Amino acid sequence: MKRQLTCLTVAVLMATGSFTAMASSHREAPSITKTPKVDGTDFYMFNSYESGRAGYVTLIANYLPLQDSYGGPNYFSLDPNALYEIEVDNNGDAKEDITFQFRFQQSLKDLQVPVNGTMVSVPLSNIGAITNDSSSAQNTAETFSVTMVKGNRRMGQRTVLGSSFKKPFDNVGNKSIPNYAAYANSFIQPITFPGCGTGKVFVGQRKDSFAINVGQIFDLVNIAAPISSSTNNTESAGKNTLADKNVTTIALEVPVSCLANAGEPIIGGWTTASLRQGALRNPVPASDIKTATKEGGAWTQVSRLGMPLVNEVVIGLKDKDKFNASQPMNDGQFATYVTNPTLPTLLQILFGGAGVKAPTNYPRTDLVAAFLTGIPTLNKPANVVASEQLRLNTSIPAAAQPQQKRLGVIGGDNAGFPNGRRPGDDVVDIALRVVMGKVCTIAGVNTAVGCKASDAPSGTTDFTDGALQTSSQFDTKFPYLTTPIPGSP
Repeated sequence: MKRQLTCLTVAVLMATGSFTAMASSHREAPSITKTPKVDGTDFYMFNSYESGRAGYVTLIANYLPLQDSYGGPNYFSLDPNALYEIEVDNNGDAKEDITFQFRFQQSLKDLQVPVNGTMVSVPLSNIGAITNDSSSAQNTAETFSVTMVKGNRRMGQRTVLGSSFKKPFDNVGNKSIPNYAAYANSFIQPITFPGCGTGKVFVGQRKDSFAINVGQIFDLVNIAAPISSSTNNTESAGKNTLADKNVTTIALEVPVSCLANAGEPIIGGWTTASLRQGALRNPVPASDIKTATKEGGAWTQVSRLGMPLVNEVVIGLKDKDKFNASQPMNDGQFATYVTNPTLPTLLQILFGGAGVKAPTNYPRTDLVAAFLTGIPTLNKPANVVASEQLRLNTSIPAAAQPQQKRLGVIGGDNAGFPNGRRPGDDVVDIALRVVMGKVCTIAGVNTAVGCKASDAPSGTTDFTDGALQTSSQFDTKFPYLTTPIPGSP
């Protein structure tokens, strides 16, 4: 399920008359299920709220979903044959203006132990303590490069920002890495952006940042005891299916001056992953970890994620792979899925007996504004081409963690979703309300986006999925996402 949750994507009603929703992007399209290492799960873009980091934007792209912490002996390396990218549009034309490219390399130490007088290679990832120095007893290690491209991501001006950043090993367990938080923090590294300053970079395993009741939601919303009130701040037991899962995070903190143009503080962003067009499988791999396949040809995009849940529950099944291969500038081909979304209609069909009614304003100009162009006076660029991407107004100051409101803009916090996305924004609940017409009930905003309160009979209902998401579940410092779950206590 792919964590693209564009508030028009939202979620699901229950037989009791309340709604639940799914969110973001794990295994959201048929083809991506075959290549989980390049499956983007969540994308975050927000003004940094770490103390002393005003003037920075944090970009976070999560990949490789549903990691079980006990996934040894190979754990969850990223694909050295893939290209991972974070793309930024800073003039509203639906084309990338700045791209940050990440490539990964994996090395094998080939640890051996004496057995009956012979040194024999071990089958394990480590045979002793794992540390961030030469004493580490780990068998494999990952490094990565970061390249900044201005203009077209394939033909623009390229600047290598670093070629050998280190990535921490996954959280094997407390015997191998007694203090994983301190160990991982030692891999937060400075990165210099020529002409505009220095930021931070981190790539490594984190606890999955999304909360959702996956199994029951996809079983025809088979939830026995949903939370039915937005004032209930307790997550029901067993609601978050992802509570015991990890992901791999690519996190980058960038000075605003590197991203936004003078006079236009609003930027858009999305993340993609690409593979080579062709791959030959070696019938006799050599004795290392790099020769199982030989890959070549042009880069071919296989994953795309901006707003949460778009591909998962908005795009029709027949077009999910096409969406993953597409760019925002070509989103006109998917317009019907946004202007005439199927989910509200399905909810009305299933739960109309409980009083649920889909909005009646077609085309859904409120959803176009919230998720394709930006909301007027909040995060809509002066000149904008409608396209699916996360949009952030970098001139709106970040809210410190204690002051952040989980419902973002509709909760009175303009520093939150859909003005960018922070880890603590409860995008499922926000999306549930927006897809059912919440924006049409907000005086002043509704006229600006072309709808009215009478268009949304269920627009004032406090829909929720019952899996609470708040900023208190995350760290106050870069990279914000929390320590991954260990393989053993």
